[in-house]
Amino acid sequence: MELSIWTVVGQTIEFIIFVWLCLKYIWPYIISAIEARQKEISEGLEAAERGKKSLELAQENAKEQIKQTKKQVAEIIDQANKRKAKIIDDAKQEALVEKNNILTQAKSEVESEINRAREKLRKEISELAVLGAQKIVEKNIDPNTTSNIINELVAKK
Repeated sequence: MELSIWTVVGQTIEFIIFVWLCLKYIWPYIISAIEARQKEISEGLEAAERGKKSLELAQENAKEQIKQTKKQVAEIIDQANKRKAKIIDDAKQEALVEKNNILTQAKSEVESEINRAREKLRKEISELAVLGAQKIVEKNIDPNTTSNIINELVAKK
């Protein structure tokens, strides 16, 4: 059995040397890799938290911009409605002015037609007077007849 004790002792010494070598040369690399990985994970979690906060801030900014845009759109629509009302009022005023111009022009045309009719009537009356005078001259100059002719002419007038 002595061989097996020496085998166990040898194996134990080999194991101790193996463990010592692993602790001295391999273990620091494993620990640094684990620490680096932990650092990456914590940085990733921090970045995710910053990203989450950034997303919330961006959503709030987007809501604010949408709110401002809606307000601007409402103002633009209000201005457009005011402009429309002004254009309609201006058009009504222009229509009234045009109506008054047309009425004035029509009245002046009617007046000139009336004046022409009067002139024509005066011309016809003067022609009738001349015709009446000719009839009077053709007939004898009798005061009663002349008076009757003048009365007839006045009645025609």
